[in-house]
Amino acid sequence: MNTPAPAPTCGIMLVLLSLLALLPTTTAQKNDIDIYSLTVDSKVSSRFAHTVVTSRVVNRADTLQEVTFQMELPKKAFITNFSMIIDGVTYPGNIKDKAAAQEQYAKAVARGESAGLVKATGRKLEQFQVSVSVAPAAKVTFELVYEELLKRHLGVYELLLRVRPQQLVKHLQMDIHIFEPQGISFLETESTFLTNELASALTTSRNETKAHIQFKPTLSQQQKSPEQEDTVVDGNFIVRYDVNRTLSGGSIQIENGYFVHYFAPEGLPTIPKNVIFVIDKSGSMHGKKIQQTREALIKILDDLSPIDKFNLVSFSGVATQWMPSLMPASGENVEKARSYASDIQARGATNIDSAMLMAVQLLDEANRKEQLPAGSVSLIILLTDGDPTVGETNPKKIQKNVQDAIGGQYNLFCLGFGFDVSYAFLEKLALDNGGLARRIYEDSDSAVQLQDFYQEVANPLLTAVAFKYPSNAVEEVTQDNFHLLFKGSEMVVAGKLRDQSPDVLSAKVSGQLLMQNITFQTEAGVAEQEKEFRSPKYIFHGFMERLWAYLTIQQLLEQIVSASDAEKQALEARALGLSLNYSFVTPLTSMVVTKPEGQEESQVAEKPVEDGHGVFRSQSIGNRRFRKKGTSADALFTTRGGFRGQAGVAGFFPKLGAPGPLHHHHHYSPVLYDVTSDLRLSSFPMPVLESPARSGPHGRFHDVDSGIKEITTTAPPLAPIQAPPVILPLPGQSVDHLCVDIKHSQGPMNLLSDPDQGVEVTGQYEMEKAQFSWIEVTFKNLQLQVHASPEHVVVIRNRRSSVYKWKETLFSVMPGLKMTMDKAGLLLLSSPGRVTIGLLFWDGPGQGLRLLLRDTDRFSSHVSGTLGQFYQDVLWVPRAAADDCKRTLRVQGRDHSATRKLKLDYQEEAPGTEISCWSVEL
Repeated sequence: MNTPAPAPTCGIMLVLLSLLALLPTTTAQKNDIDIYSLTVDSKVSSRFAHTVVTSRVVNRADTLQEVTFQMELPKKAFITNFSMIIDGVTYPGNIKDKAAAQEQYAKAVARGESAGLVKATGRKLEQFQVSVSVAPAAKVTFELVYEELLKRHLGVYELLLRVRPQQLVKHLQMDIHIFEPQGISFLETESTFLTNELASALTTSRNETKAHIQFKPTLSQQQKSPEQEDTVVDGNFIVRYDVNRTLSGGSIQIENGYFVHYFAPEGLPTIPKNVIFVIDKSGSMHGKKIQQTREALIKILDDLSPIDKFNLVSFSGVATQWMPSLMPASGENVEKARSYASDIQARGATNIDSAMLMAVQLLDEANRKEQLPAGSVSLIILLTDGDPTVGETNPKKIQKNVQDAIGGQYNLFCLGFGFDVSYAFLEKLALDNGGLARRIYEDSDSAVQLQDFYQEVANPLLTAVAFKYPSNAVEEVTQDNFHLLFKGSEMVVAGKLRDQSPDVLSAKVSGQLLMQNITFQTEAGVAEQEKEFRSPKYIFHGFMERLWAYLTIQQLLEQIVSASDAEKQALEARALGLSLNYSFVTPLTSMVVTKPEGQEESQVAEKPVEDGHGVFRSQSIGNRRFRKKGTSADALFTTRGGFRGQAGVAGFFPKLGAPGPLHHHHHYSPVLYDVTSDLRLSSFPMPVLESPARSGPHGRFHDVDSGIKEITTTAPPLAPIQAPPVILPLPGQSVDHLCVDIKHSQGPMNLLSDPDQGVEVTGQYEMEKAQFSWIEVTFKNLQLQVHASPEHVVVIRNRRSSVYKWKETLFSVMPGLKMTMDKAGLLLLSSPGRVTIGLLFWDGPGQGLRLLLRDTDRFSSHVSGTLGQFYQDVLWVPRAAADDCKRTLRVQGRDHSATRKLKLDYQEEAPGTEISCWSVEL
């Protein structure tokens, strides 16, 4: 039996989002605007991603048409360039400070020209959009460039390309080039549109330090079917990889006179932590919010280490503490806290100030009594969904009260649940106290988001981390002092080499680990490093200077949040200067996109900046917008285009009858982009489907007397045939099946376990509903869990969770495992030499979670469990009677009655097909 490859201990994930689509307004127009080429080229050099999206379009109609280029990019990315080439004439985008851009915009408005928009969409995206009128037979090329320093999150970076061309594209190609001098330790891909048939369009090549991933489907591969012109390319494409790390935990890389220092040591012990969870239980948390909070809190409590101490503070109009002091995270105390958390009910007002001061007081008291472990880290985690309504309600006073109380001793992390809370208030509260803020989006995976955040801060490794370099070697160094280093994260410092710097750049990183000072030393040869980055042909040269500028601007913008009014002016001036020098569209700059003269729309691209309750600063001069109250961010309309912006979609939207002729002059009129969004995300509950009525019995029974001409009695209606909880292929057979009905279940069940395969399947079966409430598959060798519930599937790998909704196609290839989901919602987990395990949310008769097994001949002789037992020592007892519909199945010496019954096969798409199987009750 093949042994699966060991899973990596951590991973780096690059996040890169780009989206292009053509959404014709009518079928007749579908081929009028033709995207004949669409390319996405991303060069990732030492974590810095430089992405170029190029789309070439031709108007094949006989009339003037308006085309809208629209795409999405990561919120942390900075646009650096945009241009349109129309019949050989280039119309560039110019990046200016906002005052100059607004002056140009005002002139456009005075001419009666309308405003376009740039808005934030979804959790991680911003949407860029520009429109242009295209004459018959004219061609236009759109090119957008953006850059981003990829941040390590739970040991993972994600490169996500979201592609929706909405039509067949003659030349569709994505190229991702990765160069990591530290060495690439593993590489994996995932897609929501790839299938086994389309997989051949994806090629991956790599050596020790370089990787190239290319997706280049042919026209026929893009087609849903030979009869259809619709494209199957519609969704996400993700690349993940990890890098090798040295014992020193650091890597210094040098290019073109600039350096970057990455620091992520491996193998350090976890520092004990003292955690106070401050939970909002006010009336606005009622319903699903408090339910998900309870669910997440219970799982987080289970993840506490025995060396930790903790307490809970819940608050509404008043704050209450679970225990009078911090408690050790023993099994008994965690169980008591779980019971307390499960009883938290939502009602009352919101008194954040009182709750926060109570949390600080608990830590202060424990410090005074010397009850906290030496060298431990103290954290306060606040979760709230609204602004303060009682007690101290002035946000600035609350921020000052909390900062004064903490006094730099503890780290505060703030989680804003939904959009009724001021995120700006929470962000400043956290940054003032050595932590960070995070938005928790209201959705079916809110509990997973909370757990994921906790995992980020669950394992502190170092405190008071400081980077030191020879003063004669470097200058203009970015932030070099940090409060905390957590497992799975990475610290990044960049700077400029002095003209007369030494031939070798050395660095010392110091920190505290369990009351002990610890120092890491790293050095790099300047000439050797410079040569290494000059050799790869596809590397974006000069990237490290831009990396330094990007990192500096991001840190300055963060400092502005918590700076005093006197400090803000100097910080903003420096950030603005760097933004202009390096052509970055940041919250301090705007990009004026020029267009051919005579075209109406005038827009300026601006970086969205959240202001208050998830709303982004917006100007709507010259362009009326209508928003449905209570809808998500994609419910945005413009009167001019009549287009409902779809979150997560970008591309080209042709519109007939665009006003005004198209002039090919070199006179420019500006295009103003403004920013607007309300980022409220609606939750999307799983639809409840009615079970289809069972068809009549015709053709099902063949032993009826053919001489009977008339039936004089009315037969009672037949009970609808249901899908059994589990269908198992019988050992050694390819046709017959065993249908397992579970009649006795208490608590989680060990469904099957095979130590030789490194797989274990558990589940919770609810007798009242006659269905599984959850099924979990654990691949121990891969450190991977797949947890399926009726709402969604959660894949947990190295403490990082990915959530997938049922019936969203998925194609993921990782070391040792292939994971696919089709439109019917069948999730298959397969690997060479292993049993294939399937999970399904069946929405036919007898709906619920279902388990499937394939290639069961690969089970080892050590397989066990409620279902696994049927693949060990199974035999049919010889018939004692002539009844062909009843048999006895002997499993490991125990007899089970088996009856031949009609059941629905849930392995077929709903409503399923009827099968005759041997039914066994357990």
